[in-house]
Amino acid sequence: MAAVSAGGPVGGAGASAAVDRDAIPTLVIDGCAVATVDAAGTEYRTGHVVLHGNRIGALGPGPAPAVDAARIDGRGCLLTPGLVNTHNHLYQWITRGLAADHTLFQWLRTLYPIWAGIDEDAVRVAATGALARLARTGCTTAADHHYVFPRDGGDPLAAEIAAAAEIGLRFHPTRGSMDLGASSGGLPPDSVVETLDEILAASAEAIARWHDPSPDSMLRIALAPCSPFSVSPDLLRESAALARAEGVRLHTHLAETTDELDYCRERFGATPTEYLDGLGWVGPDVWFAHAIHLDDPAVATLARTGSGVAHCPTSNGRLGAGIARVPDLLRAGVPVGLGVDGAASSESGAMLDEPRQALLYARAVGGPTAMSVRTALELATMGGARVLGRESEIGSIEVGKLADLALWRMDTPAHAGIDDPVVALILGDRPPLSALIVNGRIIVRDDEIRTVDEYEAGRAVARAQAALVAAAG
Repeated sequence: MAAVSAGGPVGGAGASAAVDRDAIPTLVIDGCAVATVDAAGTEYRTGHVVLHGNRIGALGPGPAPAVDAARIDGRGCLLTPGLVNTHNHLYQWITRGLAADHTLFQWLRTLYPIWAGIDEDAVRVAATGALARLARTGCTTAADHHYVFPRDGGDPLAAEIAAAAEIGLRFHPTRGSMDLGASSGGLPPDSVVETLDEILAASAEAIARWHDPSPDSMLRIALAPCSPFSVSPDLLRESAALARAEGVRLHTHLAETTDELDYCRERFGATPTEYLDGLGWVGPDVWFAHAIHLDDPAVATLARTGSGVAHCPTSNGRLGAGIARVPDLLRAGVPVGLGVDGAASSESGAMLDEPRQALLYARAVGGPTAMSVRTALELATMGGARVLGRESEIGSIEVGKLADLALWRMDTPAHAGIDDPVVALILGDRPPLSALIVNGRIIVRDDEIRTVDEYEAGRAVARAQAALVAAAG
């Protein structure tokens, strides 16, 4: 097994941009295959990477230079950028396995009464379990869309931010919202919606309290009204104005199902994309989850405006929602990343599953050349970085970028004989994770998460789910 020959790098969860590089040791990862996912597609059959604190200091083919540093023996491993999860609902980790054979709208109507009972303690437990799973499957940066804020539920956003800091992942939580309950023609029950004024006040507070725009940031906030069928046009307009005044990004669901298409045509006389475009909800500061049912004009709108897409193939398949036109989006120049979505529609929550599923779905529709294995890896890394507006900081292994890396054990019996390690990673069995490094800090080592007790987290999840379901009757 790979081993560190001296003490590993340091840096607490939630470390800020103010990094004293002289106080942080150098770490060398040596003897591994390296897939940099840079613009040239640079790869080394055997190479090395040198980290100085929370930044990549050097990389290249062959052995690393002789330096006084902690070392990880990477022989038999593949080093990639850390994976970037662009869409999730962490609170759903404690409602997995329910409504397993429902359409999206049926699924939502079944689960909303259960979700109405969540509070900050339940969200902390759920987020800890879900983020631990993401870390164990190669994710170094995670975005989350939290939009359920029951009255008397405390502060769920603060709870998931605390969980991400404990796990040690780079975190992009969104302050979601819903103001269109069932009595007003929306889908969610009235008990989980807020007023426009409440939402705007809470959104401004979240930005002021949590958002860190610095280049090394471990925590950035976005605003995220839930979906066209659960929010009012006024909420969409006002949220966009607030986000742009404060310099944060915007996120929502778009064109996930044919039900949504029908809803938007009947209520607004437009497709979902036309509706959001008319409200100013497009641009390089916006990313959409799913974006499955897009016509050619919608693809052109996203490309023209630089709007991003979080492709969630596992969830889309679980709900039978359809297959997104990812090859068409990429050809048009739309930024596309990957997301695991909420665990109530993607029970595994494993980030490495998503590039494989993206490739298989694309080929199922478009044939064997519709997506390559390296495009799938790029979607999971640089694609996600672009969607979150962080392509200059994360997403590839390049000098000066943040030290967010995944080292995969590729010499197992399950991978023996597959000569190309990138093919083995994307198409083969899920490999053990030799090391996960976030901001220069080792989070996972030898396929075990270092920052929390994963088994205790799992027991807490089981207890929380049982209590939540029982309370909902």
